[in-house]
Amino acid sequence: MSWNEPGNDKKDPWSGRGDQKGPPDLEEAIRSIQEKLTKFLGGNNNDSDNGDTPNPFSSGVSMKSLGFLAGGALAIWGLSGFYIVDEGNHGVETRFGEYINTTQSGLNWHLPSPIERVDIVNVKQQRFIEVGYRSGGSEQTTGSVPKEALMLTKDENYVDVRLAVQYQVKDAKQFIFNVVNPAITLKQVTESALRGVVGSSAMDFVLTEGRSEIVTLIKKEIQEVMDSYQSGIQVTSVNLQDAQPPEQVQSSFEDAIKAREDQQRLINEAEAYSNDVVPKARGAAARKMQEAEGYKEQVIAQAEGESSRFTKLLAEYSKAPDVTRKRLYIESMEAVLSGTNTVMVDVKGGNNMIYLPLDKMMTQRQPAPVSYTGSANSSSDQPQSQPTAVQEQIIEHPVARAREARGRQ
Repeated sequence: MSWNEPGNDKKDPWSGRGDQKGPPDLEEAIRSIQEKLTKFLGGNNNDSDNGDTPNPFSSGVSMKSLGFLAGGALAIWGLSGFYIVDEGNHGVETRFGEYINTTQSGLNWHLPSPIERVDIVNVKQQRFIEVGYRSGGSEQTTGSVPKEALMLTKDENYVDVRLAVQYQVKDAKQFIFNVVNPAITLKQVTESALRGVVGSSAMDFVLTEGRSEIVTLIKKEIQEVMDSYQSGIQVTSVNLQDAQPPEQVQSSFEDAIKAREDQQRLINEAEAYSNDVVPKARGAAARKMQEAEGYKEQVIAQAEGESSRFTKLLAEYSKAPDVTRKRLYIESMEAVLSGTNTVMVDVKGGNNMIYLPLDKMMTQRQPAPVSYTGSANSSSDQPQSQPTAVQEQIIEHPVARAREARGRQ
């Protein structure tokens, strides 16, 4: 028959509860514990044998055993005061809640609890807070936080700003004692500084060229406020994750940005064309100026040369007018006739006409002009280099006619 069947009095064969007719005797349990403690401490059991309740402190308990127990307990309690501070951490010791000391990395000791306590603070860890967005956690907490991100600018426009601040502990004592919740305090200070800086700036400045300046101002203001709180926090960097207009006007703002970019592109193209054309125009103008200066110097030099030559020629003419006049006439006729295709032949010396290959003479190269360099002091009017027969005929004929013309006059 099963132990829990009706009529079996629910007897439990494993616990022996079926043999127990009533609840256990509490006095008997206490007496058993006292007897075991007395034996452990080295006392006798005379009183126990007489039926009296054993008393370990009134009986012959060994004081040596008690000393060993107390010394062991004290040693264990003292050893519990040793602690190790890892690299990059600081330990803040307090005695009954009052600050005592700040310990560096390594093995240290303090009075064990409950007298003294030590709090380990990581002073090298890079901590960060996020304002206007959340980068981790569940899907409900990831993304933009409009309550923190939307703020009003100086020109009464809304902007969506998201900021990330990195910081670390620079004073463990101040970090623990001066601020109840440093992370929440830093976040509130960051929001206040961000709204103050953005509220004093125009929308275009916040969204375009003013980002670096805004970040610098926010970091400076946050650090000043946290230092005034003596929070023991050092702000290492402030990053402007995003700054954009609200989603409702995002498309219009993108169109405005594209128009601004097109304007800047056209300005750059115009400046490039100007930089290409203006130097060329300036170079051409400089070249014209230099050519004009050169022509001026050339004309002046020629005029001075002609004037000097005329002065010298006048001096020679005053010495020998006839010779000089004849030479000037011959040189002038030579200069005039050397540039023409006219051929003059003197036919007074004979009746037969001299045949000349005129077609070949015209195609041939013109001969070099004959230079007459007669001295002014010389009475001879003969040239130093004698011309050929054809040249003599071409030259002497107009000379003879000129003489005849003067004779008739």
